[in-house]
Amino acid sequence: MNLLFFAVFIMFSLLIVRLGVVQIVNGEKYVKEVNRTEDVIVKNGVPRGKIYDRYGNVMVDNISLNAITYTRAQSTKTTDMLEVAEKLAQLIEKDASEVTDRDKKDYWIVKNPEKALEKVPKKERNKYLNDEELTEDEANSKIYQLQIKRITDKEINSLSKKDLEVLAIYREFSSGYALTPQIIKNKGVTQKEMAVVSENLYRLPGVNITTDWERSYVFGPTLRSILGNVSSAKEGLPKETAESYLAKDYTRNDRVGKSYVEFQYENVLQGHKEAIHNVTKNGSVLESLLVKEGQQGKDVLLTIDTKLQQEVEKIIQEEMSKVLGTYNSRFLDRAYVVVINPNTGELLTLAGKKYTSDGFQDDALGTFTSSYEVGSAAKGATIMTGYMTGVLTPGEYIVDEPLYIKDTPKKSSWFNVNGAQTAAISDAFALEKSSNSYMWKVAMRIAGTRYAPGQPLNVDSEDFTVIRNHFAQFGLGVKTGLDLPGESPGFQGPNNVGGKLLDLAIGQFDTYTPLQLAQYVSTIANDGYRIQPHILKEVREPINERGKLGPISYEHTTKVLNRVSATENQINQVQQGFYQVYHRSNGTGYKEFHDAPYNAAGKTGTAEAYYNGTPTYNTSIIGYAPYDNPEVAFSVLVPWQHQNTDPYTNKEIARRVMDKYFELKKQRAAEGKNTSGVDFTVENADESLETQTEEN
Repeated sequence: MNLLFFAVFIMFSLLIVRLGVVQIVNGEKYVKEVNRTEDVIVKNGVPRGKIYDRYGNVMVDNISLNAITYTRAQSTKTTDMLEVAEKLAQLIEKDASEVTDRDKKDYWIVKNPEKALEKVPKKERNKYLNDEELTEDEANSKIYQLQIKRITDKEINSLSKKDLEVLAIYREFSSGYALTPQIIKNKGVTQKEMAVVSENLYRLPGVNITTDWERSYVFGPTLRSILGNVSSAKEGLPKETAESYLAKDYTRNDRVGKSYVEFQYENVLQGHKEAIHNVTKNGSVLESLLVKEGQQGKDVLLTIDTKLQQEVEKIIQEEMSKVLGTYNSRFLDRAYVVVINPNTGELLTLAGKKYTSDGFQDDALGTFTSSYEVGSAAKGATIMTGYMTGVLTPGEYIVDEPLYIKDTPKKSSWFNVNGAQTAAISDAFALEKSSNSYMWKVAMRIAGTRYAPGQPLNVDSEDFTVIRNHFAQFGLGVKTGLDLPGESPGFQGPNNVGGKLLDLAIGQFDTYTPLQLAQYVSTIANDGYRIQPHILKEVREPINERGKLGPISYEHTTKVLNRVSATENQINQVQQGFYQVYHRSNGTGYKEFHDAPYNAAGKTGTAEAYYNGTPTYNTSIIGYAPYDNPEVAFSVLVPWQHQNTDPYTNKEIARRVMDKYFELKKQRAAEGKNTSGVDFTVENADESLETQTEEN
């Protein structure tokens, strides 16, 4: 009995020690394991927010789709999935066009396990299984690769059409994550398929019927490149950004914005996913509890005026079509227009068209991703740089004359003043008539050198930097601060050629984007304040049950990037020069704008350029109106416009665009509409979008 009691005592002691190890030493580890296998939180996606224009017109919507899904349990085996796939294939039609040869080989192995085993003889298998340098998984992987390699084309081709349909379904089953719904079919799902699958759900463990969505672009190609794209249900998180999204609690099969507006404002468009608490046992779901209700993504209102955008795109196509195919415009294939509120930076239009063998294509992206020599449109910045560096005073006269610089061909303006080769002209007239010589002499003064016929031009790299730094105050040669990715700062030429400084002064050396031109002329128009351009106007809560736009959760405010270091008098002088361009008979924009009812001002430009090594000309024009109280500014850029002096499609586009802007404004005023955007009481505008989107 003593021995028996002693043995019992020892066993109880060991049990107590074991319990201590389990509960105290490894307790936390086992709790985590139990939670992992028995309590699983699954998050289900919600529809993305919609995208509207400034007047509340839907630009990007969600279309509801019938969908069939499959949710794999943790304990589901390959054979189980295959069995369900075979049953489901009898009820629905599934496109098998994306099935690859590798998919077919994997499926063949699953369907023919014994034949697959024969592909690698036992002796060869044991060679890998007994290799001490390989783990069991590594050995089996090598054996499997041999099986794949040895499957013949004949065996692959033996799969029937129905086999391929089953394979297509099985392929979707196996690509998902455990307890996460995977879309099997969401396009072309008929009501009959929905009904028959619903009737047979008891035979199809894991299969369900639900609704899905896809993006609809209401205005077709209008602004399509800027609105961006969303990944498909099959694609999920893009590989290049997957890690950053996973760190923010996304799952790999989440659909996300991949580019431009959809990408930039992903954090507000995505919404909050529904959270389901699944209680499982042995991999099977015992109970599902709603932990957190999902919330549809918030709606984004853009600054874009869709009606104006469409009209501008139409104008571009019509004006380009007039000269396309002519010998003089044989290189012309694109044109760009930016319309902006110079006081707020709101972008009303970002229009670009490119002509290809397939006709006109949207190239709105080119307004801020492509850059070109803009010619004389940049001369306002040259005059302002002269003022700001102290080498020029407002109203100063300088002799316009041909320049003869050593080892350099004759350089001269393209015009004569009153029939004479040489004449003293003012800064305002230099802008009006677009004098090259005046700008060159200003550049020489900035470089600390005076013109002497037949003498070399002595400049250094610092002189380029001085001019570029002053141009940058207006937005030329630097990023504008646009709230979209991919903006180009333009291209700067080398600083080691003295004569190129003169080209820089007349807009024929560095390249600028159409958006930079719009920011530059806006800075002139609003008395020297450089405003950040933006395409986001507001973020709103999802549309309410009455079909009305929800309350504002964020409203974009005007941001001043800098104020140019010039006096009011200096800015007024350039404004006067821009006015004369459009209203004096010598003005290069007089023909198109002198009779405009909205009293515009601006500057034209023509730049020598090259198309695949052949000389050609870019044409540009910038402007704003009304002159005394600017409310709209614009830029037009037509690369490779012509070979000689005509035509000037840029000017025709500009006049028609401005006419259309004021026509629409008058029309909306007559209809009692608020031309600044959607009429709505600002509510709940306390959420910081900068915080939500700083990751992007």
